[in-house]
Order: sequence, then C-alpha cells, then structure tokens
Amino acid sequence: MSPALPALVVFVGSLHAAEPFLVAHRGASHDAPENTLPAFELAWKQGADAIEGDFHLTADGRIVCIHDFDTARVAGRKMIVKDSTLAELQALDAGAWFKPAWKGTRMPTLREVAATVPAGKKFYVEVKCGPEIVPAMLDDLAASGLDDEQIVVISFNAPVIQAVKERKPQYKACWLSSFGKGTPLDPGTGKVLATVRAIQADGFSSKADPRLDAAFVKTLRDAGIEYHCWTVDDAATARRFMELGALSITTNRPGFLRNALAGPTP
Repeated sequence: MSPALPALVVFVGSLHAAEPFLVAHRGASHDAPENTLPAFELAWKQGADAIEGDFHLTADGRIVCIHDFDTARVAGRKMIVKDSTLAELQALDAGAWFKPAWKGTRMPTLREVAATVPAGKKFYVEVKCGPEIVPAMLDDLAASGLDDEQIVVISFNAPVIQAVKERKPQYKACWLSSFGKGTPLDPGTGKVLATVRAIQADGFSSKADPRLDAAFVKTLRDAGIEYHCWTVDDAATARRFMELGALSITTNRPGFLRNALAGPTP
C-alpha cells in the first residue's frame, strides 16, 4: 500500500496457508466503489475478516471516508477535503465514476463505516492526514460500540500512530511504509525497528514487494513486531507472503482471493 495505494494490516495469531486472514482494501473495491458503504457491506458478504478504509478530517471537524486529499478522482469535481465541510463532501456523487449503477452513492463518515462491522470482525482505520484527527477519531471509535480488539489504526504518518498509542494504548496500531526503488530495501529492518519502537507501534505493514525476503520478516518477528502486507489480488503472491510470515493479506477482492487460496496449490 503505497500512499497512492493505502491499505491494510491485521492482528491475529499464527496463520498458515489454509486459513488466510483477509482485509478488504477500501472494502470490496474491485466490485464496488472504494470507501463507500456498498463496498464495505459487500466485503462482509464476500467473507472478509476485516475491512480497511481511509479517513480524513473535514473543515468542520468531522471524519469522512475517502483516500485522496481531494475529491476529483472519485467525484469528478475537485474539492480539498480538509477545506470542505462534511455536508459539502456528502453532497457529491462518489459512486457514478465506478459504474452508472452506483450513481448517488455518497462518502460515509467514520461512524457509518464502523456501524457495518459485525461482531468478531475487525476494522482497519487508515489515517490519511495528520495527528490533528486523533481526538475526533478516538471519540468516534469510542461511540461506535466496537470492542477495543476490533479496532486497528494504521498510517504512513508515524506521529499519528504515536498519538494513538499514547492516548489509547489498547488499540492495535501499525506503521505503514512502501519501499524505495533501490537495493537494499529502504526502509531496511534497522529503520523499521527504530521507527516502530519510537512510536510504540504493534506492527509494520508494507506493499507486497517481490524483493522482500524471509530474513526481513524474521528480524521483525523475532523483535516482537507483527508484519502485514498489501495489496494482493492473486493467490501465488498471497501464498508467498503468508509463507514469509505475513499475518494478514490486504486485497481488493476478498471473495475471489479466498476461493483461489482454497484451491489446489500449483
């Protein structure tokens, strides 16, 4: 999940190829408009273990579910999220860009997304802005009725994770990072370990980069740091990262990927 491809992490016990823990990336975003209630509801129908959504703080202090910093890509009209009110953002059509059948779909709030989460399932809250969102986010999550164990906060913004762990240490939280193009991987394990420890994160999540190897993951896990990856839509890549030790796979296609992983290994 690069900043352009946000994404997901999960916190469970030891897993193996027979029981993948699948996180629906922006909901079932292959089949419905990303970060909308239809996408999240479809993810649950497809058997996702968790949903992941992207969240920003609005000009009037509300929290809205959208990936980008502006609305141009998903609404056809450019409005800066942080400079717009929730009412202004929810007046836009966030579904027609995907398919005409989704015309009229609006951007949901954090509370509305949380309300879709069934008992026993998890909710991954990816913060796309800065620590200024944390007080309102924690209020919304507290009002959601979800158990602490159901909530995971993730972000590329390390200070966000630090602020969450300082105020609500019982929530799982994971630092996200994509890797640079050079070799060795950047950030390497030393930088990941230092960052995760400094911000008191529970884990690290990265794009499923083919350069990542078992030694990288083992170093993290030996240090008590969970590893998760995104965004994977094919069984071969999912199997490889599960074998490396990833505790979750974030995917745009939870139903498809679960069925593919249940089939015979080539």
